Amino acid sequence: MSKEQRESQGHQPSTPADAADLATAAALEANEGEIARLRGELEEASDHVLRAQAELENYRKRARREIEDERRYALAPLLHDLLPVLDDMFRAIAAAEKSPGGNGLLQGVKMIAQGLLGALARHQCKQIEALHQPFDPAYHEAISQQPTADYPPNTVVLVAQDGYMLHDRVIRPAQVIVSTAPVS
Repeated sequence: MSKEQRESQGHQPSTPADAADLATAAALEANEGEIARLRGELEEASDHVLRAQAELENYRKRARREIEDERRYALAPLLHDLLPVLDDMFRAIAAAEKSPGGNGLLQGVKMIAQGLLGALARHQCKQIEALHQPFDPAYHEAISQQPTADYPPNTVVLVAQDGYMLHDRVIRPAQVIVSTAPVS
C-alpha cells in the first residue's frame, strides 16, 4: 500500500519522514489558499484604486469646465446692469433725431453709444440680429403679433428692445413683434 493510499484511508504515517511530508503538504495547501485569497484582495484593491483615479480625473475635468464657464461668463451681471443704460442712450438718440437743433450733441451721444457697443463686442457681448429673422424663442421674446402679408408667418417684423448674447449664452432676449398671416 502506498503512502497516499494509507493517508486517504486514515492511516497514520508510519515514519517520521512520512509525517514531515504530510505536514509539508498541509502547510503548502494552506499557503496556496492564503495566496489565492491575497491575490483576490490585491485585484480588488487594484480595481478600487483605478476607479478612484478615474473619479479624480472626472472631477478635475468637471472643475476645469466650471472654472472656464465662470471666467467666460463673469461679465454677465455687469452686462445686465449696462444694457438698460445702452437702451436709454439709443432712446435719447431716437428722440434727438426727431427734434430740430442739437445736432452736435446728437453726434456726440451716437459716438458714445458706438463706443459702448464696441467695448461690449470686444468682450464677446454681441447684439442678437432679430429683424426679419424667423422667430426663435431661444433668442426672442414675442411681445405682440402683427398680421402682415409682407413677411411669412412667425417672422420678426419689429424689434422693440435689442437682445444680447455673451459668447453663446443669451444675456437678454430681443423683445420683438412677430408676423402672422393676414386675416382674410
